[in-house]
Amino acid sequence: MKRVGLFKKAVSIALVTAMTAMTVAGCGGKSTSTSSSSDGNKENGNYKDYSKGFEQQVTIKIPVYDRAFEGWDVANNYYTKWIQKEFGDKYNVKVEYTAIGRKTEVADYKQMLAAGTAPDIIFHYDMPQALNYYSDEAMQELDYDEIAYYAPNYYKTVKDTIEQYGKVDGKNAFFFAKRDPIYYNYVTLIRQDWLDKVNMEMPTNLEEFNKVLDAWKEAGLGKNGAQLITGSFTYEYGFLSNDVSKEDKAKYLDLNVAPFTWEPTKEFLKEQNAQFNNGTLDPEFYLNVTDADAKADFVSGNTGVYGLYINSSTDVISSLLANDKNAKVATLNPAALSKDGNAYYYQYPNYGMIMGINAKTSDEQRAAIWMFLDWMSQSDNLFYLQNGVEGQNYNLEDGIAVPVADYAGESKLSNNNNKDYWCLVNELQTYDTEEKTYKANLKTLAPAGYEKLIEDAYKYAQDNEKYGILTPIFSKTVESISEYSADLAAMWKEFYVDLITCKPEEFDAKYEKHCKDYLDGGYQAILDEKESLIKEGAYVAQ
Repeated sequence: MKRVGLFKKAVSIALVTAMTAMTVAGCGGKSTSTSSSSDGNKENGNYKDYSKGFEQQVTIKIPVYDRAFEGWDVANNYYTKWIQKEFGDKYNVKVEYTAIGRKTEVADYKQMLAAGTAPDIIFHYDMPQALNYYSDEAMQELDYDEIAYYAPNYYKTVKDTIEQYGKVDGKNAFFFAKRDPIYYNYVTLIRQDWLDKVNMEMPTNLEEFNKVLDAWKEAGLGKNGAQLITGSFTYEYGFLSNDVSKEDKAKYLDLNVAPFTWEPTKEFLKEQNAQFNNGTLDPEFYLNVTDADAKADFVSGNTGVYGLYINSSTDVISSLLANDKNAKVATLNPAALSKDGNAYYYQYPNYGMIMGINAKTSDEQRAAIWMFLDWMSQSDNLFYLQNGVEGQNYNLEDGIAVPVADYAGESKLSNNNNKDYWCLVNELQTYDTEEKTYKANLKTLAPAGYEKLIEDAYKYAQDNEKYGILTPIFSKTVESISEYSADLAAMWKEFYVDLITCKPEEFDAKYEKHCKDYLDGGYQAILDEKESLIKEGAYVAQ
């Protein structure tokens, strides 16, 4: 029996991609809760003019990720107050922020949707989960002309993306943040001083990386760091081979369901098992549930490797130096984590945040949200949110905002440069040219004095550009994913920890048994459905 969604049973969804001529018919019906009153903001056929503000105050609830930055209140700080003053007070709108746990995002949303307390924007970074929210009837149908009217500046930047990805079942469902992908803002830090102590160069493949770990062990240094994998499944990319077929990519690559029975997963788990039993992997990696846990291991010297989306305000390096004044860090070559040195990676689509409007959001609230997005997308406002106050947070040099190191005043940005506020309109900080963006990123992504981290990350990104792989797109929803993904996620956590921590001689038998349970628990149904969709031509190869 299929699961029941948050509001009604899930419907079959078709993602219409105009630019690739993906025209698909869905089945099932929607309740009236997902349909907006398309004329609610109109008078005599024209959209109402709220440019002078709403007659009665309108409250909009905006989601914001809570990443547990120490001393940072995501819902009440200098910038939320600035937003209220500059936008809210001007238009008689009360802007309230709703904290969403970054690691507990889906659970938080489901709980709030069931309780009727969810924010007016429902967002996620991955299309499959956004479609799940839509199929649970948590979102209302949109009028894109309404967005264009109330948010002309914002809509102009994302119009093509909305036309390409925004329709579901032939209805307007999603709007997006703009993304101009860069691949050097995520870095894996490695202890350069430890490499120096064991007289070793930067590793360029997994074999060399393991030799580094062995040398660290022999020298009494730290271990390889790891964090409990609970979603966004891309762990297997480093174990992909050159000859992996398009059909296998379509069947197995999936951000929301771990491809547990796929050979690259077995290779990944076997490698982790070897490190665990060799004493070179953090033996309590499974206790690192959050990024803060993995970070604590790194700054304390327990581990010598740590990955993060880096920015100038990160405190990971300063915290490390507080514990070890002689510590040095470098950017790990991504190829060091791949079996053959081919650094395959998850390639981003051309959108950032995927968003829908809560089914319970009113017409005026919806109009206020469009106005809010338009206000935020205006260059002066966006620049302020991203950089702060000139002369305090940054100084302007050749048109580039250069952060003031260690600024801790009232207008201090969050530890990821306030991204969790401005990610509604833009995924990354960019300038008008790639050269200028890179020059700026040397300052905005790296703490002062650590620009080489970004220089190396940029070089690695250029070297490995050809290894990007887009997540496969089906032109129909894989319904069994909605049905079984929660159970499979629980099984994955249990099985993969068991396989990494078991004795090497137990691995093969355990893996075979766990694969059978995983397939029986719903994964076989997912693979069968995907295979059926591939055969009927409902898969668009990337």
